[in-house]
Amino acid sequence: MEKFIVSARKYRPQTFDTVVGQEHITTTLKNAIRSNHLAHAFLFCGPRGVGKTTCARILAKTINCENLQPDGEACNQCHSCVSFNNGTSMNIHELDAASNNSVDDIRALVEQVRFAPQAGKYKVYIIDEVHMLSASAFNAFLKTLEEPPSYAIFILATTEKHKILPTILSRCQIFDFKRITLQDTVNHLAGIAQKEDIRAEEAALQLIAQKSEGCMRDALSILDKIVSFTSGEVTYENTIEHLNILDADYYFKLFDCMLNQDLAGAMLLFDDINKKGFEGDMVLNGFAEFMRNLLICKDEKVAGLLEVVESFRVKYAEAARKVSPSYIISALNLLNESEINFRSARNKRLHVELALIKLCYLSQALELTAAASGIDKKKLVDGTKAVAFRAIQPFAEPLRTAPSQPLPAPAPPPVQEAKLIIETPLPKPAQPVLVEEKKEAYKPAEKKPNGSSKISSLDALRKKIANESGQRVAADKPLEMTALKAAWKTFIETLKSQKRPAWQSYEMAELVITEEARFEVIVHNKINEKFIELERKEAGEFLQKELCNRLLQFNIVLIEAPKEHVVTEAPMTAKDQFLKLVEQYPMVKELKDRLRLDLDY
Repeated sequence: MEKFIVSARKYRPQTFDTVVGQEHITTTLKNAIRSNHLAHAFLFCGPRGVGKTTCARILAKTINCENLQPDGEACNQCHSCVSFNNGTSMNIHELDAASNNSVDDIRALVEQVRFAPQAGKYKVYIIDEVHMLSASAFNAFLKTLEEPPSYAIFILATTEKHKILPTILSRCQIFDFKRITLQDTVNHLAGIAQKEDIRAEEAALQLIAQKSEGCMRDALSILDKIVSFTSGEVTYENTIEHLNILDADYYFKLFDCMLNQDLAGAMLLFDDINKKGFEGDMVLNGFAEFMRNLLICKDEKVAGLLEVVESFRVKYAEAARKVSPSYIISALNLLNESEINFRSARNKRLHVELALIKLCYLSQALELTAAASGIDKKKLVDGTKAVAFRAIQPFAEPLRTAPSQPLPAPAPPPVQEAKLIIETPLPKPAQPVLVEEKKEAYKPAEKKPNGSSKISSLDALRKKIANESGQRVAADKPLEMTALKAAWKTFIETLKSQKRPAWQSYEMAELVITEEARFEVIVHNKINEKFIELERKEAGEFLQKELCNRLLQFNIVLIEAPKEHVVTEAPMTAKDQFLKLVEQYPMVKELKDRLRLDLDY
């Protein structure tokens, strides 16, 4: 039984011309070989499976070829090329930096560099996945990489260029590999299928190329799996089944349900998709990609970005004509938000169904916000628009007759076209809280000679409206100290009954009337001030209602009591204690003198 070799190894390119999709790199390398302008260090970087290691091996084989072709290709017939193809060449050394990333591995490599090649011109060192080297290994490699022997060439390959030290990058000639295009992948797969006598549909090959995302190695691996699955026949249907891809026909049917606002059809279609084993996030992601393709089809300039099976291009173009770009953008935003929140949703199925419900009625929602020039997400009104409202009856002129005279009944308002005018009411001015520094003596504010109080703009507006509409406004009672204290005490009792700690601060406060509708609450410490401020709003409303004065306001004034200076006696020293003892008992001093004692004070 012949041993099976996967297509990725069996059809690995052996010359620069057979490398797929990297012409900008292969041409540069061939010209450098022909003109003998080879650098001593190369860095091949790019996505996985695009030919970095393959190009490194072809370059190593070509520069050691004994019969170099005029176009810069290897002959594949000389001893050097044959030994390379058989894997027995002594001039090519490959190192996997993912598993050999220590300083000792790099030092061993540097030791090998000192020996010149026994046959051929160059010794080539290919270091794959070079970004996996440790920082110490990079530093040990710097000097050799900068000034290698004339016969040594280093080729570094990596998929993550940003992880390599700048000191390494500056010593290399960098080549950036690009993803292989969809058409190049399809052509290469078709050529392999023809060599292997595989019946492959172009739609299936396009689907494989699309699934591989520009990676030729992945495309060849997928092809091998499908060939084994279908016994040598690659069709669109079995490719979709094997790759577990949701057919685009489902998205077209779902799109028709959205346009027709057929919620039942959309829910049944999603149930059918769910029964086939497709998760909700796959449906959201696939439908978002479908809407993206529709948006691309709206403009011929970006039609090249449409990477779909050729047979679906016409269907995409026809579907794109049915909707406007604003609808597609709104749907994309909705799908993107649903896909982001899918992971955190507890009921996954309900989450997807809610997204489908919103999509079904998206066109109706956009119609409600349609402007005169088109559909806008946010409606902007440039000017006032006449609206057919009932005419607003203006306020009647104030009557100058006696208040007891009955008012004439207003005439019924005629129906006419009036402009909608919105007036913003004036906000009630915030009550200032006066916190004064400590004063030696407090003097209440003097009253005005005429005894008139200031009327706020809001009160004036109320009176004006009431007068114009013919209504009576109850006059506010002037503020009296007796009634104020009684109402204040009643509010304190209310706080006590509700067990609020602020009642003590209210009980300790002093009241001073300053105007007809204003008084001041005097406190002597900041704690009382904070407690009174805490219940200030409720106290104001209670007093206005209790004293029948809607304009009643009060300010909190802090007058800190002067601190009393308490004279404290200093503790007596040992000497003072002895003198006091002698003063009370003179015999102690006599005893000290007779015994000739020295006291240590």
